[in-house]
Parts: sequence; C-alpha cells; structure tokens
Amino acid sequence: MENSTSLSKKKKQKEIDVNKPQLTVKELKRQWILVVISAVYVIYGIVFYYLPLAGWIIAFQDFKYAKGIGGSKWVGLGKFKFLFSDNKFLMVIRNTFAMGVLNLVFSTVVAIAFAILLNEVKNKYFKKSIQTISYLPHFLSWIIVVAIVSDALSSTGIINELLMKVGILKTPYAFRADPKLFWGIVTCSHLWKETGWNAIIYLAAITSIDPCLYESASIDGAGRFQKMLYVTLPGLRPTIMILLLMNIGNVLNAGFELQYLLTNGLVQNVSRTIDIYILDWALDARNLDYSLGTAAGIFKTVVSMTFIVGSNYIAKKRGDERLF
Repeated sequence: MENSTSLSKKKKQKEIDVNKPQLTVKELKRQWILVVISAVYVIYGIVFYYLPLAGWIIAFQDFKYAKGIGGSKWVGLGKFKFLFSDNKFLMVIRNTFAMGVLNLVFSTVVAIAFAILLNEVKNKYFKKSIQTISYLPHFLSWIIVVAIVSDALSSTGIINELLMKVGILKTPYAFRADPKLFWGIVTCSHLWKETGWNAIIYLAAITSIDPCLYESASIDGAGRFQKMLYVTLPGLRPTIMILLLMNIGNVLNAGFELQYLLTNGLVQNVSRTIDIYILDWALDARNLDYSLGTAAGIFKTVVSMTFIVGSNYIAKKRGDERLF
C-alpha cells in the first residue's frame, strides 16, 4: 500500500515537472527582448548598488584621500569603537530612531484612515478632486515645504495669528525654537507632504475587495462604520503588512533635508540625524573623516537589514503576509 502511494506521488511529481516551462536556449531566443530589458536592470543594479559596497573597506582604515585605499593605515574596528564612545553619535541614534518611528506609525495610520474615509465619498468628482489635492504636496521639494512650514510657524505666521485670535496665546510663540516641539513639527510636515501619496496604494487595495462582502454585511444589518471596521480593514491587512515590513527598514532613514533645513542652534540636540552626522564627519572641510562617515553608514545599513529580517520572521511566525 505504501509502495503504491509513493509511486503515485512520484508519478504526479513527474507530471508537474513536465508541465513546468523549461528555460532552454530556444525559449531565451523567443523572449530575447525581455532578456535584454532584464539584463539592463541587472547590470544597473550591480554597477550602482553592489560594486560601490567595495568602498566599505575604508571604514576599517584611517583613510586618507591622498594615499588612497592601498596606502591608508588599517585600524580594524577602531572607527566603530569611536562611534559608540561618542555621545553625539548616541544622541543622533536616539533622534533618528524617534523621528523614524513617529513617521512610520503616524504616516501608516493616517494614510489608512484617509484612504478608507475617501473611499466612502460617493460623489466621484469631489472624491477625485480631494485625492488630487492631497497628493500634490508629494511633488514639492523639501526646500519649498520647509519655507511653507517656517512661514506658518513664524511670529507673524498663520498658526500664531489663529492661536492669538482664539485666545490660546497672548503673544507669538517661537515654535521652531522649542526642542520639545521639533519632532512633532517634522512628523506633521511628513504627514502633510506624503499622506495623499501614501493613500494611493491603499485606495487601490480597497478596490480589489469583493463587493459581495459589503452586500453580505448590508444584509446582516451592518452600517457604514461597521463595514469599514469588519470588511475594509481586514481586506487591507495583507497590503498593510507588506508596506509595514518594507517601511520598518526605513526607520533609520528618518530624513536629512527636512531636519537639516529646519534645525537651528536651539534645537540641534534633537534635530541631528545619522545622515547629518555622516555629512559633518565625511564631507565637512573641518573633519573630512571618510572612514568615520562610512562606518556610521554601515551601522545604519546593518540595523535596517536587521529590522527587515526580524520583522519578516515575526510575520512569518504569526502567519501574516511577508516579504520572503
């Protein structure tokens, strides 16, 4: 009985193997256009993403530009030891992680909420208008965004004017000079700029939900809010998980332009990120320590990869959607 079962399994496996498309020279010739297009992207990735990783070697040297990689002195993990003994680096890790987590949490929640609410709008012209207006800020450069934010938060800006008119403030408040408000300003700036753009993929995912589920919910007496809670949100869960796993790796990519342009001497203890730290050490004329800047970049990459692999492993154990 066991032999017959194993023979039938082997037969089925052979049938499956026969039905699989074989990658032969004839098949490659038939699809040569796709092969060429794929090869272009593979070569591009190797040249611009993988070959530059050889430059990581200078993180283990006391690199001098005049001497080059071959003539620079090897220091092993000396640069990494300096990083973790530097209080400024520990401070920028805290700042980067805090702003990254705030951006991840609020951008995800607000984008999902905006997409669900926009999906409930029945007037298609009004809906399209709101969607278009919401994602237009995505195409603005951070310099323009910082100019708008700075103007709004200035002593004569709209925020101070409104707060004084409603009686909350008696005199203008220096929002940009308060370290406690800096992370909130950065998070709100990201939300204003990216919420509409981030909601596009959630809106697309909502359209793929089976309409029969909504009809069944209506028959069972579910209202609009209950449909959003028990039909739309569960339908969005696979998309939410995939995007969340992808964005977790960007927690340490909290930003550079926004923090660099908004910072001032009063808030620099909470505004400096790893990217700004790398800029100061690697490209500032006073330091020009390429090795230290590279070491900080390696640390950032390793932590990001750890976050992605770890969160993907947890999602796999929970039976959720995952990247690999």
